[in-house]
Amino acid sequence: MPSALPLADPAPADGRLPGSVADGAEQRAFGVYVHVPFCRVRCGYCDFNTYTADELRGARRGDFAGQAEEEVALAARVLAAAELPQRPASTVFFGGGTPTLLPPEDLATLLAAVRDRFGLAPDAEVTTEANPDSVDAAGLAALAAAGFTRVSFGMQSAVPEVLRVLDRTHDPERVPLVVGWARDAGLDVSLDLIYGAPGETLDDWRRSLDAALALEPDHLSAYALIVEEGTALARRIRVGELPAPDDDLQADMYELADDRLAAAGYHWYEVSNWARRPSARSRHNLAYWTGEDWWGIGPGAHSHVGGVRWWNVKHPAAYAQRLAAGTSPAAGRETLDDATRALERVLLETRLAAGLPVDRLEPEGRRAVAGLIADGLVEPAAAFAGRVVLTRSGRLLADAVVRRLLPSGPATG
Repeated sequence: MPSALPLADPAPADGRLPGSVADGAEQRAFGVYVHVPFCRVRCGYCDFNTYTADELRGARRGDFAGQAEEEVALAARVLAAAELPQRPASTVFFGGGTPTLLPPEDLATLLAAVRDRFGLAPDAEVTTEANPDSVDAAGLAALAAAGFTRVSFGMQSAVPEVLRVLDRTHDPERVPLVVGWARDAGLDVSLDLIYGAPGETLDDWRRSLDAALALEPDHLSAYALIVEEGTALARRIRVGELPAPDDDLQADMYELADDRLAAAGYHWYEVSNWARRPSARSRHNLAYWTGEDWWGIGPGAHSHVGGVRWWNVKHPAAYAQRLAAGTSPAAGRETLDDATRALERVLLETRLAAGLPVDRLEPEGRRAVAGLIADGLVEPAAAFAGRVVLTRSGRLLADAVVRRLLPSGPATG
C-alpha cells in the first residue's frame, strides 16, 4: 500500500494560508498538479498513492472529476483570500496512478475548471501521464482538442521479461502505435524508462534505449529502480525470489543511457531527464525543482505556495468526504523556514544542468567545491563562473555531492 503521509501541523479546515505566501509571488510561476489515484493493477515496485478497483472502498472513479472540480474552486478561493496576485497556470500536470483511466471528457472538464478559475498562460504546458494500454487514437485527439499539449507514456522497458518483473501490463509492441497516435494528434511525447530491474542485463537495457530512441520522443526520462519498503517487489527480493538491483550495473546502465541519448541529440537537464530541445523540457517538473508555486489537486496530492507546503488525505473516500462537508482535504502542512528552503535549493538545484549558484552555499559548502572539482564530480569551468554543475560522475554520485555541499558534510574526501 502507499507510504504514510508526513508528520506535520494540522491544516486549517478552510484551507486558509498565511499572508506571507503573497510575498514575492509576482516573481514565481504558478502550476496545477492533478493526482488521479486509479490503476487497473498495482505494479510490484510502486509505492505511489494509487488504488485498484477493489481498494476504493466507498469511493467511485466516476465521481472523481466532480470532486476534483470542487477542490479547484476551493484553491481559487483560498489563494484569493491570501491576496495572491492573479496568476494564470503556466503548467498543468495530470499524474497518478493512470489519469487516462478516466474518460477524456473528465480530463477535459478538469482542465476547463483550471482554465475558468485561474486562466492558462498562452504557452501553457498541459501534460497527462498515460500507460500504453490506457489510450486510443480518438482519446488522444480529444485531449489535444481540449488543450493538452503533451503526453508522458510509461514505457519502462521494451523487453517483455523485464515488464513482467515490474508487473507492467502493456505489450511493448503497442508503444510505437500510441506514440504515432499522439503525434497525429499534435501532442509532444515523453517516454519514461526504468533501469536496473531484477534480472535485467545491460543488453536488455540497450534494447530498451534503442527502441525508445527509434520513436524519436521529444523528451525521455530514465530512472534507476528503487526498491521501496512495503511493496510487492521488496517482499519478493526479501524472500529470495528475485535478486536485489546491482548498484554497479545501474551505474553502467546510466552511463550507457547518457552515451546513447547524447549521440542521438538529447541533452540532460536534470539527472534523470533528457530533452531534444529546451522547449521540450518538462516545465512542470522544473517548477518543482526550482521552488515555484503549485496547487496539488486530488487524494494525497502535495502543494507548495510561498514557503507553505501541505498534502491532502490519501484515500479517495476520505478525500470525497472532506469536500462533501465543505472542508479542505488537506491533512497536514508545514511552513518552511529560511534554513529549510535554502537546504532544499541545494538538494534540488544541484541536480540540474543549469546548476546551483555557488553564492547560495554556506562558507563550508563553498570551500567544498574545490575538492569536488579535484574529484571530477563538478565541472571546473562552471564552478569558476559561479555555478555548481555536476559532471557525469557527479550525476552518478549526486547525493554524495550534496552532502559535501551542506554545512554538516565534509569539505573534502
